[in-house]
Amino acid sequence: MKRIFWIVADSFGIGNAPDAAVFGDEGANTLRSCQQSGKLRLPVMRTMGLFNIDGVTGELPVERPTACFGRLQEASAGKDTTVGHWELCGLTSHAPLPTYPNGFPEDILAKLKAAFGRDILCNKPYSGTAVIADYGEEHLKSGALIVYTSADSVLQIAAHEELVPLDELYRCCEAARSIMQGEHGVGRVIARPFIGNATDGFTRTANRHDYSLVPPQDTVLDCIRATGKEVIGVGKIYDIFAGKGISRTVRTQNNADGIKQTLCLMKEDFEGLCFVNLVDFDMVYGHRRNVAGYVNALNELDDALLDMLGAMRKDDVLILTADHGCDPAFKGTDHTRECVPLLISSPMLHRGVNLGTRDTFADLGATVAEWLGALPPNDGTSFAKELIL
Repeated sequence: MKRIFWIVADSFGIGNAPDAAVFGDEGANTLRSCQQSGKLRLPVMRTMGLFNIDGVTGELPVERPTACFGRLQEASAGKDTTVGHWELCGLTSHAPLPTYPNGFPEDILAKLKAAFGRDILCNKPYSGTAVIADYGEEHLKSGALIVYTSADSVLQIAAHEELVPLDELYRCCEAARSIMQGEHGVGRVIARPFIGNATDGFTRTANRHDYSLVPPQDTVLDCIRATGKEVIGVGKIYDIFAGKGISRTVRTQNNADGIKQTLCLMKEDFEGLCFVNLVDFDMVYGHRRNVAGYVNALNELDDALLDMLGAMRKDDVLILTADHGCDPAFKGTDHTRECVPLLISSPMLHRGVNLGTRDTFADLGATVAEWLGALPPNDGTSFAKELIL
């Protein structure tokens, strides 16, 4: 294989995680919740084998799937974007990253205030849209930054773009990232700029920026780069890995832009990996518990898959998977512990191979490494030889 296009539909879970109850997520199933809307139509994914995957119900499986299919269980002690992507790339997080259900401690707040040169508002777990509704006006009056967290290992900083220029907000996030290390090494520090006013309401902008913890070990991305091949990150891939193992990054505004950029890259001549994150599923629809929006986004991705499959060359591989769940009909607003789908298509591979249930996301990373002639990452068992014609 010369080119692999690896697409992560961020938070597209399919339920049935064996340890869901440990995370308070028993019964969560992102795909099922979307099916129950009655408006989900995924003809391309169905033909590829989505409903042939173990434990996936709601539609009849097809007799002859056009892709190889399976499901991945997460082995890491977490259910967020960082640990999910790291595990996909062969790095399992056996200890959970720190979370702050009661807000950040006073000693951390003091360091943050000194670094920001501004006071801090909120300092508690909060929904990202609710926090600007509740604190946006006070922020505009006082100039204090809105610092909040969630059930995930994150420190988020919200600021109005007309009061705090993006350069200043990003500088504050970089300072927070340098402070949040060691025992306080959260997975991500996230810039959350917004606009608007108290009368008409506040709205987050597309200028979000993530500052991830640097992966503590090499991942499959580093292994591929070591062979001299390209690793192109589309969307927030660069942010998730703090740039480690990435040779080129393509920023995107939303899912539609991510799909457009991927189709453009499919016209390029390169050898290696194009790694794509489509974040709207999670950020715009999952966390906001917007079933209709999630359904529409899945339908749009299914339409785009037809174009991607049509653009593939004879030695290309197309992979579709996810990094965790975020059931838009489940309680709360946080990620949900779920298995994720795996669909793999290529003219170089067998069709219709059932890969079953893999015990770790890392099996996929090990497989990608083998296909691209790279050393395997630390974790995961490759299934590459099971699929090659």
